[in-house]
Amino acid sequence: MCYNIFVMSKEKPFDMELFFAALADRTRLRLLNLIGNEEICVCFLTEVIDTNQPKISRHLAYLKRAGLVSVRRDWKWSHYRIVKPPHEGAAKVLEATLAWIRDEPEMQRDRQMMANIGCRLSEIIIGSKTV
Repeated sequence: MCYNIFVMSKEKPFDMELFFAALADRTRLRLLNLIGNEEICVCFLTEVIDTNQPKISRHLAYLKRAGLVSVRRDWKWSHYRIVKPPHEGAAKVLEATLAWIRDEPEMQRDRQMMANIGCRLSEIIIGSKTV
């Protein structure tokens, strides 16, 4: 498996403002909550957050620019995972933020919904790949 990890330290200096702006949006926090320690396909995220794919992709692109997620492309699907920011302070803030949002009722409902739809969407995706 090869990940296209966004490494900010090689492309430009760490952007604190971009980092905090990425965390200052409820939808992006929900996305980070849903991704958690897993690798998640965009199709699952759109289903849980109940919005269109282009909107979810724009938020994920923002998180990627801020150095918070990486993407792996597989056929026509994009799979995202959280990456540790290159700045030690930002990594601590992200870790604390993820721990904090885990306890929020909306975030818990999102994770429960993800668990409920996971099998159904996996069957649809796997079925469409073999057609």
